Amino acid sequence: MIDIVDKRDCTGCWGCANICPKSCITMKTDKEGFDYPIVDESTCVKCKKCINVCPILHKEEIENNPVAYACFNKDEEVRTESSSGGIFTLIATNIIKDNGVVFGARFNELFEVEHSYVESVEDIKVFRGSKYVQSKMGYTFTKVKKFLEDGRKVLFSGTPCQIGGLKSFLGKDYKNLICIDIICHGVPSPLAWKKYKNEISSGKKITDVSFRDKTYGWKDYSFRMDFEDGTRYFEKGAENKYIRGFIGDIYLRNSCYQCKFKSLHRLSDLTLADFWGIENINSDMDDGKGTSFVIVNSERGNNIFQQIKEKIELEKANLEEVIKYNMSAVRSSYKNPRREYFFRNINRFKFNKLVEKTFKGSIYSRLKNKIYICMKNLGIR
Repeated sequence: MIDIVDKRDCTGCWGCANICPKSCITMKTDKEGFDYPIVDESTCVKCKKCINVCPILHKEEIENNPVAYACFNKDEEVRTESSSGGIFTLIATNIIKDNGVVFGARFNELFEVEHSYVESVEDIKVFRGSKYVQSKMGYTFTKVKKFLEDGRKVLFSGTPCQIGGLKSFLGKDYKNLICIDIICHGVPSPLAWKKYKNEISSGKKITDVSFRDKTYGWKDYSFRMDFEDGTRYFEKGAENKYIRGFIGDIYLRNSCYQCKFKSLHRLSDLTLADFWGIENINSDMDDGKGTSFVIVNSERGNNIFQQIKEKIELEKANLEEVIKYNMSAVRSSYKNPRREYFFRNINRFKFNKLVEKTFKGSIYSRLKNKIYICMKNLGIR
């Protein structure tokens, strides 16, 4: 049976819970807000399926020939509602119009982040926009498998480790599966998000949240939270404490600090990200409204990408040059030495004050924030 000795060795993909034939694995939330598997030994039959499905213990290595592009959706409305260039919506629309199903991360009614699926073009919008919280997977993998075996085309989007977990769970290649991952800085704690969300809302009902509002442009993005009473909380991203804590590596999952999935050779068919540094690489593709960095990783991914070419502006890019502006593709986040301080005091201080106190005590954090501000001013992320 699976036994997590070191929390760096669990990404929280829920693969083990999905595959257990006796349903004796539950995912328990720890004091930092992250899910880890707990096995009921009294019902475990020691089939070892949970061990064999773990994407950390049995990581699939792949060698491919990735090709990079700068692109954005010609539909300005969709592009505005998206974190960068609005490419995901086009791909998802094609899948659903082909009687497919689309999985991704969305807010639930409590504005927690969870993985779910949609079957209509109108509902794709729930997956738009970055969500700087680890999504709860639940039994998503089981649902994906059912759709695949029913012959439905499935688009699954998630972090690289979630893609790894899904592929390991499925155990074979399905030709009707398309996977999209993102260049991921790391996944923040759902507990940190809950604390921040509750303090900002102060009991008011939330109607919408955007971690990357483009009111002042794509590069100078803002955090926005809307309420049922018509009021709004709005703050520039560089000033917002939650965004700063995320960028400052304060409350990421332990596995993110030694990520096993940082690579240019990915399990996904397509990789999506913001094209930071586009103004230095191809200024013609930079109008300040958001440009996507797309990596085509497989023939299947290329076929999907070709289907949307008429609806996007695009230019081929040098992959190695682009990665210099987005090192999260290949490099893990550095574990903030004040991370333990943050979680030790999470119930002691208000969120904003706690982030300030955490940064104040760390030379690393202060330096990284200065670098972040300088990079923002230069248009780099």
